[in-house]
Amino acid sequence: MATMMQPQIILLKEGTDTSQGKPQLISNINACMAVADVVRTTLGPRGMDKLIHDEKGNTTISNDGATIMKLLDIVHPAAKILVDIAKSQDSEVGDGTTTVVLLAGEFLKEAKPFIEDGVHSQNLIRSYRTASHLAIEKVKELAISIEGKSLEEKKNLLAKCAATTLSSKLIGGEKEFFASMVVDAVIAIGYEDRLNMIGIKKVPGGNMRDSFLVNGVAFKKTFSYAGFEQQPKKFENPKILLLNIELELKSEKENAEIRLSDPLQYQSIVDAEWNIIYDKLDKCVKSGAKVVLSRLAIGDLATQYFADRDIFCAGRVTEEDLQRVAAATGGTVQTTVNNVIDEVLGFCELFEENQVGNERFNIFSGCPSGLTATIVLRGGADQFIEEAERSLHDAIMIVRRALKNSTIVAGGGAIDMEVSRYLRQHARTIAGKSQLFINSYAKALEVIPRQLCDNAGFDATDVLNKLRQKHALPSGEGAPYGVDINTGGVADSFANFVWEPAVVKINAINAATEAACLVLSVDETVKNPKSESAQGEAAASAMGGRGRGGPAFRGHGRGMRR
Repeated sequence: MATMMQPQIILLKEGTDTSQGKPQLISNINACMAVADVVRTTLGPRGMDKLIHDEKGNTTISNDGATIMKLLDIVHPAAKILVDIAKSQDSEVGDGTTTVVLLAGEFLKEAKPFIEDGVHSQNLIRSYRTASHLAIEKVKELAISIEGKSLEEKKNLLAKCAATTLSSKLIGGEKEFFASMVVDAVIAIGYEDRLNMIGIKKVPGGNMRDSFLVNGVAFKKTFSYAGFEQQPKKFENPKILLLNIELELKSEKENAEIRLSDPLQYQSIVDAEWNIIYDKLDKCVKSGAKVVLSRLAIGDLATQYFADRDIFCAGRVTEEDLQRVAAATGGTVQTTVNNVIDEVLGFCELFEENQVGNERFNIFSGCPSGLTATIVLRGGADQFIEEAERSLHDAIMIVRRALKNSTIVAGGGAIDMEVSRYLRQHARTIAGKSQLFINSYAKALEVIPRQLCDNAGFDATDVLNKLRQKHALPSGEGAPYGVDINTGGVADSFANFVWEPAVVKINAINAATEAACLVLSVDETVKNPKSESAQGEAAASAMGGRGRGGPAFRGHGRGMRR
């Protein structure tokens, strides 16, 4: 009786939502599985695209896992973990974003029945970590190095990796054309780490095959003033001056006060302003530069002055393009025109202005340092070009990774099946429950070939049985066999040139296991009511604060009579 009369102890503020225990864990797993189901159909060469329409009315058509995850405004706290791993895979490796989300979702799906049967999640986590360690070791063991090959051979191998990545994108129809372009661009920048040294410019119109690669820098013609037409548009071996100053006639600031005793003195002030600008322009001409680029405006006076002296100029060049011109031509951006020496001027073999579609492009080619490249993309619809740019970004990242890490594995689900087989065999040597958990981890890895078949419209069960039979061959010759998307059977992925860098798989297995373990280790969620109401108020005040008095002004002040 005494125990029944004890008052209830209140730890948390009233209205705090707490959910804990097994139901909470199952709910988190279900949320993650729902997110994985969204991107499931985008995997592989026959994957479907998603059209995402946001509240601003922008539409995005994409096949890229990371892009879709970013655009889905996911609010569930556990499911947000999958968004994070997709982003990290995108920034670290560039490709495999759909794979990583699918794997994480599948690991959790396999763990769910064990959790429902009362298995402690820590036992699962321990086994999953062991399995992931074994899987990564096996991937490293199966990887083939491309070190020590000649440049031509390397280019061929890298183009195959890029084509494998591009085969699942919208531009998959022209994958060979774009793969060789991407490889040339990446080799052009060498081991330069800054990705922005490869510029991608989008020009609507034409077809995909009209896209081209510039071994140097290309950017759209900037805003031009009177006199621009008289300037020469082509130079061979010009010197290039890069500036970060305005070349415009500046009148005296309005708030300056000058007292004159004689009206003639006013003319001397006006002359001084003109002399300042002419002095600057004269110094630019004397430097010997034939192309003058500035991040700030170059006015009509300067444009005409340069045109009279056969010099090309462009103002308001974006910061990124100016830095790329500097890197390519070996010039240095100047903040003054005083003492411009030859060492700070850039140089290239050919400068010309060309028409691309209905845009004019300034193109610098034959640059000495050659640490930059520009891909000019053509295509019909804007959304199509946007998706092509995202696809090329993935391919560029993959080729860079393959160049740096130089080990590749068989794609098309081959590596997943081989690792799965290895883990199943290993599980048999373990006594105790963890045999079951590692077996379920191995089964989860089969989601990649299964999904590839489902997306291509083949019978997944049939194809997976064929794959299991191939991979079970004792000699190990079946290891490179994966799904053949064209025939619906199985084929040697290495022979079919379906390759991917080993780092993609290693990173995906690592990140997916980490995410699954993280979700499994959470057994309670506490939601603070204040944070929710604060968010609601902030949104309301943002809505009401426009025009009429928002909630902050409505009603009565404190202490006023009601």
